[in-house]
Amino acid sequence: MELKLKRRYKGDGYTIGMLTVDGKYFCDTLEDRDRGLDQSMTEANIRHIKVKGATAIPTGTYRIDMVTKSPRFKARWWARQFGGIVPRLVGVKGFVGVLIHPGNTADDTDGCILCGENKVKGQVVNSAATYVRLVNAMIDALVRGETITITIQ
Repeated sequence: MELKLKRRYKGDGYTIGMLTVDGKYFCDTLEDRDRGLDQSMTEANIRHIKVKGATAIPTGTYRIDMVTKSPRFKARWWARQFGGIVPRLVGVKGFVGVLIHPGNTADDTDGCILCGENKVKGQVVNSAATYVRLVNAMIDALVRGETITITIQ
């Protein structure tokens, strides 16, 4: 399964993107502010530019694992139905524990990717329902034996 996140609107404190799954539009996304980080940069350079808790992850391609139980989110209804497992991006330079999860504003992300519908400026809505649809699609891909990746542009 191939996810692509195209960052479209870059506000002062947030970034709105469009997520496709295997080439088809799936949902909108919300991240922290895009500060121009790229996967090809050195980790030292990324850490120099990054503002903790207020920076979108570097552009690039990452594998997503579906085995991480989030201590923070495992009790939430939308994670409980999946045994507390939350999609986690692997190998993001300068960042630890980057997840895809529900949320509505940039205050709800700490470098993570929030999924939903961008119907309010600088926010996403219907995030939990969108998240459940996305994780179900990811689980279906795993059952088919597919590796899940995300490319952020």
